[in-house]
Amino acid sequence: MEFLRPATLADALAAKAAAPGAVPIAGGTDVMVELNFDHRRPEALLDLGRVAELHEHGTDGGRIRLGAAVPYTRIIAELGAKLPGLAMAARTVGSPQIRNRGTVGGNLGAASPAGDAHPALLAAGADVEIASVRGTRIVAAKDFYTGVKRNVLEPDELITSVLLAPATGPQQFSKIGTRNAMVIAVAAFGLALHPAERRVGTGVGSAAPTPRRALEAEEFLAGELNWDAPKALNDSVKRRFGDLVAAAASPIDDVRGSAAYRRHALGVMARRTLTWAWTDYCGGSAKCA
Repeated sequence: MEFLRPATLADALAAKAAAPGAVPIAGGTDVMVELNFDHRRPEALLDLGRVAELHEHGTDGGRIRLGAAVPYTRIIAELGAKLPGLAMAARTVGSPQIRNRGTVGGNLGAASPAGDAHPALLAAGADVEIASVRGTRIVAAKDFYTGVKRNVLEPDELITSVLLAPATGPQQFSKIGTRNAMVIAVAAFGLALHPAERRVGTGVGSAAPTPRRALEAEEFLAGELNWDAPKALNDSVKRRFGDLVAAAASPIDDVRGSAAYRRHALGVMARRTLTWAWTDYCGGSAKCA
């Protein structure tokens, strides 16, 4: 196969337009596994390692613009305070070696339902910036996934960045797998509280054909929280929230876990992350636990 190595974003977009079948590669933590197992044999690889714009992060209209090729290690170290939910998810990715190479752009491009970044992006209300020689467009993360390992990208397009507002409230992420590290999620859940908007964000991972939000759970919880004078949540509220999150999933039975177990796990993770986030919102007060 051909190996294309552009030095600028403009060159990368031109190369993708000329060779739509070329598979982009940044960290290679997904693509190289597929190549090594002969699950994929593309006509070309498009190496984005030298495209500086994709390896940077900054601000854009008050939001954080996270380059598609910024590795998880840098998200944890440099953006953990501003994007706590995504940083939590990043800490669960693979091993230190994989976190040094893996990227949010790669997670989005692969569009696996089990991708660790997806629940945090959905809960935070992220947008995905997509570019081609024809121009740039912005797609909300909730609209980005179209099926199992499928997304809205056209053949000549590349993911260039993710846009996220800095956290204005507590964020949490929880993941369950068959062991504590180096594991694909059996189920995952992201939660973000947005006090200024009186809104709750959620993200469900590895429990449906695509990552998705639990919309009914969000609406229910936003109406139950006392944003201005926070107090302890009734157990009935936590249970109902967990039940609505579990109901939003469409899991399957597979080698990692049954559909019933995934629903149960999501309910538990939803209740736990809510307890942690609400306690944080109360300033760590035990009265809000």
